[in-house]
Formats: sequence, structure tokens, C-alpha cells
Amino acid sequence: MSDAALWITITFSTFLGAVIGSFLNVCIYRLPRSVSVVWPGSACPHCRRALAWYENIPVVSFLALGGKCRTCRAPIGIQYPIVEAITALMFGAAWWYYGPSGLLVSRLLLGCALVVLFAIDLEHHLLPNAITLPGIVVGFALSFFTEPGWTASLIGILVGGGILYAIAEAYYRLRHEEGLGMGDVKMLAMVGAFIGWKLTFLTLMMASVAGSIIGLGLIVAGRGSMKYALPFGTFLAVGAAVAATAGPSILDWYLGQL
Repeated sequence: MSDAALWITITFSTFLGAVIGSFLNVCIYRLPRSVSVVWPGSACPHCRRALAWYENIPVVSFLALGGKCRTCRAPIGIQYPIVEAITALMFGAAWWYYGPSGLLVSRLLLGCALVVLFAIDLEHHLLPNAITLPGIVVGFALSFFTEPGWTASLIGILVGGGILYAIAEAYYRLRHEEGLGMGDVKMLAMVGAFIGWKLTFLTLMMASVAGSIIGLGLIVAGRGSMKYALPFGTFLAVGAAVAATAGPSILDWYLGQL
């Protein structure tokens, strides 16, 4: 592929990513509210007016409207352009990095799921089954055609879900209160399906370290306590994103230090 053709396809992928990001925003807003992501069409969450097509152009419409509804002038959440921009960059970078391949499809599907789960868990402390359970099936199905292979994927599902389930069960028996939700268990099982058991361990390690640092920071700042419930799914999402892209290099570096 020539340089010109490469940049044309990257540009198209980036634009497609922005459009997909707009749909992810719909999922982020509607799934926690048990509302269909297909019907009705997009509307202002304040005045409920249906949005015109030109008000749904990713990122551009937010900037053109000054971050406010055209009718009621209520503010539009900054989450919307951020999700669209992140998804656009993800699609463009993925095409450049992976090229047209089964792994490209797998990583983009995982990336979209992680964006939705990150945002929903951050706001609602919820990891919808509508994302995690189909994600397990899709990740495992794709493993027959691309990395990590179906064996590593199956072990990743069992290890990812099994480790967190064991931790949650042990915590409950010791403290008689819930420490981890089943949403986290299903999310890590989904991650394991897409990236295999080795990178699932790396995901869990990075998420645990990040969660511990943030938790201690909140305690020191007087904004939390030992019982403060952190949205662990957000840390799993970041850890999985790093593991899926830079994970093999990180593992090679670590093993080289032993």
C-alpha cells in the first residue's frame, strides 16, 4: 500500500471511529437507564427535542453549538466529544498499527466495549451484562481466526472470571460484605476472551496497582475511606487497553529482567 493510500484509509478509519463514538455515547447514556439504544432517535436529555442530523455530527456539532442545546440552551456533557474523539483516534491508530486483519476487528470491538464500560462504571458503578456477556462470546469466537487462539482465549475466560470471583467470594466470607461485584468478574472474563490469559494477568495487575494508588490518594486527600467503593471496572478498562496494545512488549521486558 502506498503512503497516499495508507493515509486515505487512516483518515477514513478515523472518521468512521468518530461516527462509532457517537453511537457509543448513546450506549453509555441509555444502557444504565434500560432504554433501547436503537429507538427512539437522539434527543436532548433536557427538553427531549429530537436532534436534527446536523446536530449529530461527531465533535463538530458540539463545537458549533458551543456545548449547549440549540433549543433549551442546557449544557451538553463534555463526555460526548471526548468519547467521539477517543474512538476516532482509536480507529485511526488501530488501522495504522494492525492493518486490515482479523486482529484489527478483534481489537476494535474490544476497544469499543472498554470505552462504554469505562464511562458507565465511572458514573454509575455498573457494568452492563449487555456488553460483558456478548463480549465473552464474540471474543472467544474471534479467537478461532486470530490472536490469542481459542485455547488461550478459553483459559483467559476461566482465569479472568475465576480469579475475581475467588477474590470476591473470599472477601465476602471474611468481611461479610461485598467487595467486588459480579460485573467486574464478567468484564475480566470478557477481556480474557479477547486477549488471552497471559495479558489478562497483566490487565489485573495494572488495574489493581492503579486502583490502589488512586484509593490511597483519595484517603490522603480526605475524600475517601477504606470502605470507599472505587469503580474497579474503569481501572480494568485502562489496564486491558494497555495490555491489548503494549502488553507483549511489557511482558518481554519484564521477563528479560528475571
